[in-house]
Formats: sequence, structure tokens, C-alpha cells
Amino acid sequence: MQSIPLALFISLSLIAINCNAQQLFPKAPAAPSKYEFGKTPMWQDEFQYTGKPDPAKWSYDLGDHGWGNHELQNYTDLAKNARVEGGKLIIEVIKEKSGKMEYSSARLISKGKGDFLYGKFEIKAKLPKGTGTWPAIWMLASTNTYGNNGWPDNGEIDIMEHVGFDPNRIHGNVHTKAFNHAIKTNKGNKIMTVNADSEFHVYACQWTPEGISILIDGVQYFKFKKETFYSWEEWPFDKPFHLLLNIAVGGDWGGQKGVDDSIFPQKMEVDYVRVYPLVEKK
Repeated sequence: MQSIPLALFISLSLIAINCNAQQLFPKAPAAPSKYEFGKTPMWQDEFQYTGKPDPAKWSYDLGDHGWGNHELQNYTDLAKNARVEGGKLIIEVIKEKSGKMEYSSARLISKGKGDFLYGKFEIKAKLPKGTGTWPAIWMLASTNTYGNNGWPDNGEIDIMEHVGFDPNRIHGNVHTKAFNHAIKTNKGNKIMTVNADSEFHVYACQWTPEGISILIDGVQYFKFKKETFYSWEEWPFDKPFHLLLNIAVGGDWGGQKGVDDSIFPQKMEVDYVRVYPLVEKK
């Protein structure tokens, strides 16, 4: 019988030992979470009214200064850019002279009116379409506690971002001092969906002291786990955050393929915003 070369014998032996070790000492399953989410929202807007967004729940970011990304829109508080009609919140971007810019849009914020430490966030929305649009559903810290008292030290949670030149690809991310796109350490993921600009999808975030998960239509496609050794540079997500809803135009990301002016006006429609409380399992 032909003998087995020594090197091959050693390799096969190591494989066998490894397989036996895995059988004898299987990898321990992840510890179950001690948290769950309440069944009833603790904060919500169902948009069952008509007119400007509820001032008890929403304020506006205003301005035409590029917003750190060389964006091309001016954010206003005008009803033509943000209004509620037909049971939906409408955020509309219009091709028109507005401030120093050539487009008007809106950026709604819940800061001071809806600030949350942990919870499940669900936003049912239909996105705008076309090259140059950049809608977002996201969260920022409501107080500047860490580091340089600005971005990214105090954290950012992107529940949904979409750039019109890459239709139906949905992005979820977190940004911190240690993990952000500016230093190419960003933590996030992306997923393809269908009909993002013609059908409503539920964009969601589940945030606990253990981690942050991003979902679309109930499917988790990104999870950022809090490691035991993390400090605020990696995990600033232990302070209240607020929601932001907006459509940007152009910018460092949204404008990578230019802006198609023939597509405007464009809308993001929001059917509801619901925030469920975090509770400990009994």
C-alpha cells in the first residue's frame, strides 16, 4: 500500500483534531438579550391631520450652507416643502431659487419634543426617485456630551439612506469618533429592495444597551454590537437621540453622478413614525 506523505498525514490529523474539538466543545450560542420592546408606542405621529407638521412633535433645521456635505438645497419651514395631507407627511424638494441655492426642501427634527434613550423606531415611507436625490431617516444626539461636542463624537444612527443614482439600495449605518466614513472605519451595511420610490417600506432601528440593529420590512441587515471594552469613542449611544427626516439634493454622496433637474419636484411620503419603549424581560 502506498504510504501517505508526512506533510499530508500531519494536515489530515490536524483537520481531524479540529473537527473533534468542535464536536466536543461546540461554540457557545450568543447569550439571549434581556431586553424587549413594548407593544404600544410611547411616541408617534400617524399624520391623521392636515396642514404643517405637528409643532408639538416636530421642528425644522433651516439653512442653505451645504450642511457639511456640499449639499445644494435650502431647508425651509414652508408648507410647500413639508406638510401633512391625505394621512401622510410630505417632504417635497422643488427646483427653485431658495436662499443661496437652486432647490428648496425640508428637514424635520424631533429634538426637544421627541428625545429617546433606546427603543424600537419604525418609519413607514416611500422614497423620492431620480439622480441627485438623497433622502434620509436618521438620528443624532440631543445633547453634546462627548469629545469635541460635535459630529461624529456624539454619534449618528442612519436608519435609512438612499441615493437616487443607485435606486433601491438601502443603507444603514452608525457613526462615532472611532467609526466613521471620514476615516474609512464606518460601520454599516446595505440591502437591495424593490420599488422603494413607488411603494411604502418600513425602515426600523432597534436600539438597546447591547447594540443597534437596522431593518427593512422586518429583515435585519445590519447589527452593531457594543463590545465590553468600548468607551465613548466607539459607543456614544448611551444618551438621548432625536429623529430627523429630510431630502437633500446633490452633495458629496448624493451628487456623485450629478443632479437630473428634469425629475423635480420629488417627494418623500411618510405614513407613520412610531417609537416603542425598551423594557427588560420578566
